[in-house]
Amino acid sequence: MRYTSIAIALHWLIAAAILGAFCVGLYMAGLPVSPWKLKIYSWHKWAGVSIFMLVVLRAAWRIGHPPPPAVPMPRWQALAAETVHRLLYLLMFAIPLSGWLMSSAKGYQTVYFGVLPIPDLLSKDVELGKQLAELHELLNFLMIALVAGHAAAAIKHHLIDRDDTLRRMLPWRSTQATLPEN
Repeated sequence: MRYTSIAIALHWLIAAAILGAFCVGLYMAGLPVSPWKLKIYSWHKWAGVSIFMLVVLRAAWRIGHPPPPAVPMPRWQALAAETVHRLLYLLMFAIPLSGWLMSSAKGYQTVYFGVLPIPDLLSKDVELGKQLAELHELLNFLMIALVAGHAAAAIKHHLIDRDDTLRRMLPWRSTQATLPEN
């Protein structure tokens, strides 16, 4: 049984956005202070707000449209998959929130696409801003590690277990397709 088309679209859109925002974050961290760096920071913050809104939409969709049952697998794998999915959802909320809190504490208001000011959540506090920056970075690296594990597990299910775990989330594949036997 496949995921809904909306769930599939949101999964891949959010995955691409997270990967892109992560790469931009790595790039911008090493830039010297300049108008270009400020522009990249703005783009990164806009991406974070957009990802947050997409994640809210995805969570709302999932509440109304539960995922299909997992393919049969050992209990420990099912538990690991459930744990990783829960952690990914938690991080998809926590990372944009930590970025928002960090920007607020550092005294840099986010103005979404340069037109919609997002209210600060905290008063300016430089030391707290530094701590939140470290938290934001740590959460991002944790997210990338979990995403890598999630992708590796999906590929393992596809190539080794030869089940439909990956196929049912691919937008261009039917779960009826099977891998050829070697």
